[in-house]
Amino acid sequence: MLVARELVASGCSVTLLDRSKFGQEASWAGGGIISPLYPWRYADAVTVLARWAQSFYPSLQANLLAETGIDVELVASGLLMLDADDAETAKRWAIANETPMEDLLAAELRIREPHLGPDFKHGLWMPRVANIRNPRLLKALVIGLLEQSRVSLNSHCEVQGFRVANAHIESVRAIVNGETREFGADRFIVCAGAWSRALLRESDPGVEVAPVKGQMLLFRLQQPLNRSILLTAGRYVIPRQDGHLLVGSTLEHCGFDKQATAQAREVLLKSARELLPALKENEPIAQWSGLRPGTQHGIPYIGRSRLWENLYVNTGQYRNGLVLAPASARLLVDILLERTPIVDPRPYALPA
Repeated sequence: MLVARELVASGCSVTLLDRSKFGQEASWAGGGIISPLYPWRYADAVTVLARWAQSFYPSLQANLLAETGIDVELVASGLLMLDADDAETAKRWAIANETPMEDLLAAELRIREPHLGPDFKHGLWMPRVANIRNPRLLKALVIGLLEQSRVSLNSHCEVQGFRVANAHIESVRAIVNGETREFGADRFIVCAGAWSRALLRESDPGVEVAPVKGQMLLFRLQQPLNRSILLTAGRYVIPRQDGHLLVGSTLEHCGFDKQATAQAREVLLKSARELLPALKENEPIAQWSGLRPGTQHGIPYIGRSRLWENLYVNTGQYRNGLVLAPASARLLVDILLERTPIVDPRPYALPA
């Protein structure tokens, strides 16, 4: 949807095809943290996209509010990383990337977060990290696109394959209401997340994207227990402005199975109650899962197909889909329209 916004802003007409409803997969299911969880553990290619996107989100929030009346609740809550075993590496990364990061000891942790569990001894505080209500963001994007005369949204429209002639795609074949339809265009873009590999098997078999399931819990609290995002050992709790608290997330390699499990519930509950012992008085009100598009090194594929000249790809953001989305979209459209790219596109090129 962000790619479509970029294309429309550049004067293009766009047709979007989605196998289900728009905005109902990984982008909806995640926590909405506008930062990689441990940014120093990622390649520079992820960092440069994340920094561009982080600076873009405030204007996106303002524009969507003006267009749709929906507040996507971009909140600079800050992120407190607890007992990271590579804290010194993190601090060096923060200095090199001019990113504010404070070193906090046990007493300082309790001043910042009084309800924090007693076992945590050290924290790294990143005050500029924000979170967003990702379901509201997706709803606003859909409404904004519906108001654009040059955009056609087609949900429950599952692409089955491409019709190709002389290394050039002429149309895509899709199932709509049980019937086969063809959609033609000058250029085609695959943004199918964890399902991208099936669509690219013929054109770019080297694009390795695999589903990685993540499960989440949701609490509804009478009184907030934390002001900032809390993170330890890959698990986090995210406060929302209306009293909800999100808990995530698991990393499960189990194909396209999206079923929520009792085992994941217990694992996430244990982590959440270690972070905030007061949660022992509460039970989650919801549990769900999503499938991230995982790649070997966490670097997305953004660029043109090596085989078909009018096919482009934007997928494989793994745990950072929402984080990188505005930058991924802008870079892809820069490449497609042959503009000066916002960052060096070479690290994201599709394999030969």
